[in-house]
Amino acid sequence: MSRTLFTSESVTEGHPDKIADQISDAVLDHLLAKDPLSRVACETLVTTGVAVVAGEVTTEAYVDIPDVVRGTLHRIGYTNASYGIDSATCAVLTSLDRQSPDIAMGVDTGGAGDQGMMFGYASDETEELMPAPILFAHRLTRRLAEVRKEGLLPWLRPDGKAQVTVEYEGDRPARIDTVVVSTQHDEDISLADLEEGVRTHVVAPVLPAELYDLSNATLHINPTGRFVIGGPHGDAGLTGRKIIVDTYGGMGRHGGGAFSGKDSTKVDRSAAYAARWAAKNVVAAGFARRCEIQLAYAIGVEHPVSIHVDTFGTASGVSDIDLVRALQEVFDFRPLAIIERLGLRQPIFTPTAAYGHFGRQPERRAVVDGGEDVWLFPWERSDRVEDLRTALGG
Repeated sequence: MSRTLFTSESVTEGHPDKIADQISDAVLDHLLAKDPLSRVACETLVTTGVAVVAGEVTTEAYVDIPDVVRGTLHRIGYTNASYGIDSATCAVLTSLDRQSPDIAMGVDTGGAGDQGMMFGYASDETEELMPAPILFAHRLTRRLAEVRKEGLLPWLRPDGKAQVTVEYEGDRPARIDTVVVSTQHDEDISLADLEEGVRTHVVAPVLPAELYDLSNATLHINPTGRFVIGGPHGDAGLTGRKIIVDTYGGMGRHGGGAFSGKDSTKVDRSAAYAARWAAKNVVAAGFARRCEIQLAYAIGVEHPVSIHVDTFGTASGVSDIDLVRALQEVFDFRPLAIIERLGLRQPIFTPTAAYGHFGRQPERRAVVDGGEDVWLFPWERSDRVEDLRTALGG
């Protein structure tokens, strides 16, 4: 059986593009907490000492945008002016207009907020039904943030990246071939100490021993030798520039639309969540080992103009056409139906804005201002398995 390599990357919550995503989703969540019918398209730019929030918002709520920006930066860890942006002193500029009434005409009747195509993907190669490379890369970047915030590696700074190359035998992960970790750090830490700390406290605890053997893998830690200047001081950050990090690490296709800062009348977000929900249930039900679902919409039209399923030759006992018919019976892909089924008018989006929107454990908790408990990542529930089996006569 042929062996191939596939690579995916993740970035930490302190990466400039991820800062922008988190600010945009924090603004969205604070508006939804006060007015669940808020229409939001919020974009953020961060650079040295400045955050700019712009876009279109139609809402009955009032939110102190600078306070949201500063709170997000503080939570991430930008609390020191030497990092190039400081939550207490940075400038915050805002330019928010109302949503176009031309768009609202289509959305108010229950139609999609725009045209476009969205993809959902699932694979049984991991317990989370996610591709292994992006799942392992997320584990590394999340761990970088954990050891920094816990003080285990206190010389780490918020910005960082990880990349994982997995060797596949056919379509099954056989081993981890290469790992790259680049992390921002204080000036007074030696490269040798940094490498040892990251190897011991970041890489070793999160990569599965059955796939990762350091004697048979390549590990690069800060391969340039220095990463002191980072975050918005090193690179400007923009909402929506990490759409592959946000989804499947390049393993599944992508329709091109970003998620963060958009309320769920924007099918870029809600339909991508619904497609993942459906694909995960197909794989969880055992009808395929891999499943990719494409949904396509026309602005102002309720039902998708097309539904496409590709199981890459892994389907068991059913055809891709059979699955399309079953999905149409079990799932309602109209935008308002997706919003209702998944509870997408709740303030649940800030936690999605770092470490991926998919492959996360669904859970109940309060997320904004001590509000009522809500489901986080509800599209990750495998709660339509029996319905699919019934629809397919199994």
